[in-house]
Amino acid sequence: MTASLTRRQFLKNGCLVLAVAAVPGGATLVSLSPASAAANFKPHAFLEIAPDDAITVWVGQTNLGQGTQTGIAMIIADELDADWNRVGVKMALAADVFKDPKWGVQLTAGSTSIRHRWDLLRSVGSAARLMLLRAAAAQWNVDPAKCSTEFGKVYGPDGRSLSYGRLTDAASRQEVPKDPPFKSAGDYTIMGTYRQRFDMVDKVQGRTRFGLDTRVPDMLIAVLDRPPRYGAKPESYDEKAALAVKGVHKILPYDGKVAVFAETTHAALKGREALATKWTKGDVPGLSDKYIADLFDKKMAGPGAILSQGDADKALGRAATTVEASYSVPFVSHAQLEPTNCTAFVEADRCRVWAPTQGQTASLQAAAEVTGLPVDKIEVMTTYCGGGFGRRIESDVVTEAVALSKAVGRPVKVMWTREDDFSDDVYRPASVCTIRGGLDAQGNITAWRHKIASPSIFSRVRPDAVKDGMDSSSIQGLNDMPYKLPNRLIEYVLVDLPMRVGWLRSVAYSYNVFTVESFMDELARKAGKDPVAFRLALLEPGSRPHKLLTALAEKSGWGGPVPPGRGRGVALTDCFESVAGHMAEVSVDRASGQVTVHRLVCVVDSGVSVYPDALTAQMEGGAIIGLSMTLNEAMHFADGGVSSTNYSGYPLLSMTQVPEKVEVHMVDSGAKAGGIGEPSVPTVAPAVANAIFDAVGVRLRDLPLDTAKLKKA
Repeated sequence: MTASLTRRQFLKNGCLVLAVAAVPGGATLVSLSPASAAANFKPHAFLEIAPDDAITVWVGQTNLGQGTQTGIAMIIADELDADWNRVGVKMALAADVFKDPKWGVQLTAGSTSIRHRWDLLRSVGSAARLMLLRAAAAQWNVDPAKCSTEFGKVYGPDGRSLSYGRLTDAASRQEVPKDPPFKSAGDYTIMGTYRQRFDMVDKVQGRTRFGLDTRVPDMLIAVLDRPPRYGAKPESYDEKAALAVKGVHKILPYDGKVAVFAETTHAALKGREALATKWTKGDVPGLSDKYIADLFDKKMAGPGAILSQGDADKALGRAATTVEASYSVPFVSHAQLEPTNCTAFVEADRCRVWAPTQGQTASLQAAAEVTGLPVDKIEVMTTYCGGGFGRRIESDVVTEAVALSKAVGRPVKVMWTREDDFSDDVYRPASVCTIRGGLDAQGNITAWRHKIASPSIFSRVRPDAVKDGMDSSSIQGLNDMPYKLPNRLIEYVLVDLPMRVGWLRSVAYSYNVFTVESFMDELARKAGKDPVAFRLALLEPGSRPHKLLTALAEKSGWGGPVPPGRGRGVALTDCFESVAGHMAEVSVDRASGQVTVHRLVCVVDSGVSVYPDALTAQMEGGAIIGLSMTLNEAMHFADGGVSSTNYSGYPLLSMTQVPEKVEVHMVDSGAKAGGIGEPSVPTVAPAVANAIFDAVGVRLRDLPLDTAKLKKA
């Protein structure tokens, strides 16, 4: 997904496009009234200034709780020299102008909301500021170069001033500047400072409306009876019994499932229960945890696609010492708190969709495919999301809601249950790998051979991206590890299984960094070297990873005294245009094998820190998610389907497992803004596993960590 868009084109194409199409009222997304008065200054789709000095930043990025919408507003407001107290944020309808300038689609994923729009967002504020300044200079008949801006006002050379609101009409007639100048980092007054998140007060007071809260007049609730096994089809169901449930309106077979329409969710669920559907055995009736493990073993015994530099096999043959280890990670669910849902209303000449979606372009395309309507007749309104982590990129629920609304001619809200969410999730792929490393007589790495087997995300979503059996999304963290290795070979084996796999926070980095950083620790121990010093020797001095690891060692007290009975481990990653690392300090109860993570220290270099409070929160949240996947999370399968169908079979991190201390430190490299949400996760698991080895000398190579192996260690 690539697209070329210059700043000049962006500012021109975004000019005056979306204000009349955007949905006002913040989270009250059902309102379809016109946006604002014609006197407002709307230089482009992202920005609107009213005569009363109110500044609205229209955003196309989904609010998943990550603070991005406030961060986007901070960038624009800083370049605008706005009065922050007059700034607000509203969610806009899906539209081309909000597409990612690099990927060419509108979605919130890959920690791209700011890093892919860094220059464009600054252009929005800078261009608008110049237009306002020039409008004031024209009124005063003075040289614009002698005017200045500050806190939402333009100041003339003689000290007089005009607020931005009083200049809206005149500024609208100004030409959009070409290549407006950006502030230097030292001149930022809003970015890099603490600001109250726009969504926080409503969330604390319970006013925030999520997808589940959407209400449309004359709306029906629909739940789908879904196959209990992969590929199973309904053989029979009791339509009469379901229709006898009070509140149930209609039963409709749909896409290998059975839809139950009702006045309430409760009635729909009771109707689904009354169906008593009997299903076929499915495509793989023997699917189970053992079936999956056996298939991975078989795949690992066969050949894969090769990516190499140097000659790893030859170097291994000449190595003074070789080390080999195998690792595995399970399928992982998104397990978001708000179950999957979508509301749609298909009419003769238009379609409206209300969805907690991360993928607006995909939602538009899904609705267009079902209805046959052109996209300009489709409105996608993005609600707040109760978690997402990549699951809400998918448009499957949008397709369902639009198709079912079209079928009954009424607004329909499709509701998934928690069991539906777990059973029909788009999981993070499981993987198995074997790594062989070579060391010379001085304990330096001479070779790295990494064979990995996993299902392919791209095989499902972008088959053309899988070249000669190699899925680049499956080897993230392997082909771009930060270390200088003279001889490296990556062998990838694609594993076909019936469950869907997709994007989950940090994607393949979340498991490949676990294996790389665990094995790096194993090599350091074999070489008799300090794990931090061993890594630093493989990093370019002065590089961002080298500086980051140096800072991590300093901030965590690496090399200093360790409390009795505890061990420490480190891990490093370079991903999503940021560098991050963790130091974990743990202890192990030798009788029970229980692991206690006492301390997690994170150091992150994400370039310019736009919104430090959100950055800290993201790193803390990522640490908790990473630790949950380290200690607890794994999907299980049996009898041709999923056996982990709720939190009871898929435990998340408990409060008792949360570390006493989670520290976040920032390194300012001066680089442009990088990603935050995704780099926060990958290094948690290896740091903890390495710390366990440091504490008790037992190497755990499978996630979630099997702490039973630590008993009596």
